[in-house]
Amino acid sequence: MKPLAYRIRPQKFEDVFGQDHLVGKDGVLVSMLEKKKLLSFILYGPPGTGKTTIAQLFAEKSGLDYYFFNASTDSKAKLKSIIDTTSYHDILIVIDEIHRMKTDIQDYLLPFMENGNATVIGLTTLNPYQSINMAIRSRCHLYEVKSLTEDSMEKAILNGLQALDVDFRIEKSALAAIIRYSNHEIRTALNILESASLVLSDGDLLTPQIVYRVAGKINHDLDDHEDHFYDLLSALQKSIRGSDVDASIHYLARLITLGDLQSIVRRLLVIAYEDIGLANPLMGGKVLNACDSAIKVGLPEARIMLSAIVIDMAISPKSNTAVIAIDKAIHDYQENDTGSVPDHASNRKIKLNPEIYHYPHQDKDSINDQSYLPEAIKDKVFYHPKDESSYEKALSDRLKMIDKIKHKKR
Repeated sequence: MKPLAYRIRPQKFEDVFGQDHLVGKDGVLVSMLEKKKLLSFILYGPPGTGKTTIAQLFAEKSGLDYYFFNASTDSKAKLKSIIDTTSYHDILIVIDEIHRMKTDIQDYLLPFMENGNATVIGLTTLNPYQSINMAIRSRCHLYEVKSLTEDSMEKAILNGLQALDVDFRIEKSALAAIIRYSNHEIRTALNILESASLVLSDGDLLTPQIVYRVAGKINHDLDDHEDHFYDLLSALQKSIRGSDVDASIHYLARLITLGDLQSIVRRLLVIAYEDIGLANPLMGGKVLNACDSAIKVGLPEARIMLSAIVIDMAISPKSNTAVIAIDKAIHDYQENDTGSVPDHASNRKIKLNPEIYHYPHQDKDSINDQSYLPEAIKDKVFYHPKDESSYEKALSDRLKMIDKIKHKKR
């Protein structure tokens, strides 16, 4: 009674379709196992492409005791019982839906990842750069499990055909129809194939018409043809950034059809600050309110507030100066010796000698000539305003006044 997709789940890496960069002869996961150097990693990509299967096979070959943990449904107590086993040996933990891991569970797990007692394999369908906490992400390698090509899908379907109880033939066009309806998900394709076997007898021919009849509604977990879900999110952001309101609404419509409200909301919040930013600083709050409302009412009504806010975002003036400033500052700190905090900005030093700190609120316009950057980088400039919106033009004008008082050139 087990479904076809379960019955023919690969038993070795060679049986996994379309992921040679991970589990092929020169794949990175194969190299880890061969060199007995197990690293924590996250597998991300669309549903039905083999993430769980790859994790299972890797765990079996690792030589470690391994455990499965679902970040959505399992408790911290369960994780603690798993981790307790590291007192006498190292373990491997496969964490499904790792993007849903709660902060307290992450905090408990991190030290064991840090010292190598626990190797973690995380699984997620979401973009890990946006959905997974930095503390976890920085301790894992990120590997994409790719959407399957037409050729890989055909091989998987024909492989499934051999495992059915009914011996029927399949037209080339029917293969294409299954791939189209499954949206390049092996699991969905095999489900369609198995459904077709219920209406066919030995010697029958599977045609596109039969596929359409048994498949029902087309699978929209990703998108049609070879488009990736993340590509749609990217297209939405680029359309809003490019002030193309009609393209923005088009990609929003496609994402709404896929039904992943959380991903849309996350991306809109990023866009509000990454692309609109200081050109329209009220937009962040407006987007948050619209997204909260969308989540509360759910789909299909959520489409209304999402449409309104996307239109507003696309037409709004844009500025990425905040992103540029923080990225420059992070890069400078990571790559250079930036020096220590000056005495008059150090709370510890001020407590010892209060006179070194000058309180700005006592000065005209609440500005004094003290500089708070470390001496080694006192002349560094990270923020360069744009004058394209009224708000940031006002910031620019005030900044000129501040720089004059502080004797700083920008």
